[in-house]
Amino acid sequence: MKILGIETSCDESAAAVVVDGREVLSNLVSSQIELHRKFEGVVPEIASRAHLEAIDSLIQQALQEAGIGLAEIDAVAVSNRPGLVGCLIIGLTAAKTLALVMNKPLLAVNHVHAHALSAAMTLDHDPWPAVALVVSGGHTSLYYVPEATNLQRLGGTTDDAAGEAFDKVASILRLGFPGGPLIDRLARNGNPRAVQFPRTLLAPQAFDFSFSGIKTAVLYHVHGPGKTTGGLEKFSESQIADIAASFQQAVVDVLITKTLLAAERTGVRTIVGGGGVVANSMLRTQLQAACTDRGLTLHLAPMKYCTDNGAMIAAAGYHLLRAGQTSPLEIDVYSYELAEREYMNRESLDEAAGNRPR
Repeated sequence: MKILGIETSCDESAAAVVVDGREVLSNLVSSQIELHRKFEGVVPEIASRAHLEAIDSLIQQALQEAGIGLAEIDAVAVSNRPGLVGCLIIGLTAAKTLALVMNKPLLAVNHVHAHALSAAMTLDHDPWPAVALVVSGGHTSLYYVPEATNLQRLGGTTDDAAGEAFDKVASILRLGFPGGPLIDRLARNGNPRAVQFPRTLLAPQAFDFSFSGIKTAVLYHVHGPGKTTGGLEKFSESQIADIAASFQQAVVDVLITKTLLAAERTGVRTIVGGGGVVANSMLRTQLQAACTDRGLTLHLAPMKYCTDNGAMIAAAGYHLLRAGQTSPLEIDVYSYELAEREYMNRESLDEAAGNRPR
């Protein structure tokens, strides 16, 4: 089945064609980084306008690169949650229009779920059941995944997501935007044990994440307790690299600790990971080492599928289509807060573990 995937949840416009959830015929992404760089963050109104200007031509290019016409598409998949509402509307409107005109199924995809499934796109087998770690600019979440259409949320961010913390610390250190790749690069020249930043684990058995505290710890380390400016000049380049490396190590330690705990509590032997921050070199290296030590199998999304892309939306849509989970044309978009309501009545972890395949 050939699925057209459309993604506009934040600051990347993307379109792709994927066959049977794995064979990527095309995957085009139009980045907006230069539009938002001077603001050191994504401006929703600017992002929405950029999606509007880019999406039609991206869809046409994706079809051309795949070597197929619209009539050959079996369904249209689109991210409709969670994300910036104005941005999501652009993609969903395009997808609805195509589905209506072609009389094809519409598949509304949870953007975070697509990240969780993205590591499986390049495998020749299904890795489920697994624990999925999703780490991106707006989301840090853990899922128990017994199968591709059943993602059971174990925990998520209570304040700043890991990617947000990277951006804010990069701003504190005057590195630029986006912060993740810049800190990753600088940290390679630093000592990750030079500064003992806190590791916020919340309750001992909690799967939720909190990264606002470490952001504040970096701020006060640089400028002094209670201050927000004036301190960076006293640090040398090597000391700034040490701060970046120590911050990054603290975040990675928390991500790995909770992911391994989730695997232990659910009893699964496979971990998958996706999202922009999963491109971080320290996280990839240390999570692999930790899994190897414990005899766990790790599958991380390839670098080209870590950031937002249409291929992961198409792949997730394929699984929905196979399960008969199509969406009506009346489907709406939902912000992060509304999307989280899906999980308010979720099963307990013990119930989820008890229902997993054995």
